[in-house]
This record gives sequence, structure tokens and C-alpha cells, in this order.
Amino acid sequence: MVINDWIHTLAGFFIMLSLALGVDCGFNPIFVHKYFLFFTLFVGANLFQFGFTKFCPLGLILKKLGVPETR
Repeated sequence: MVINDWIHTLAGFFIMLSLALGVDCGFNPIFVHKYFLFFTLFVGANLFQFGFTKFCPLGLILKKLGVPETR
């Protein structure tokens, strides 16, 4: 996988995790607090600004870890 694939995969995972931790629907066994929804907002805002600027902090981290940029 290349950096772009990792960014989308991890962003999707973090969104699902933060929704699971932040949404109280009465039967959610892992609900922690509604403020975890701010993490969902943060990830979504980073994806939004990445669409315009092509800059992502996670991309810099993955590049330093040696993940290839192209296939």
C-alpha cells in the first residue's frame, strides 16, 4: 500500500472508532463520552483540507516510516 491508501484506511478506521466511542444509542457497549465526536470532526476536517492543499500530517509521518509514495 502507498501513502494515499494508508491515509484513507486510517482515516476511515479513526472515524468508525470515534463514532463507536461517542454515540450513545442505548445499547452501545463501548460508549465512553459524546466528546469523542470532536475527534470525528478533526479527522473529517483534515480530510477536507487535504483535498484542497494536498498536505496531510499523517502523510509526513508515513513518509518518515518508509511507506512508498507510488506503486
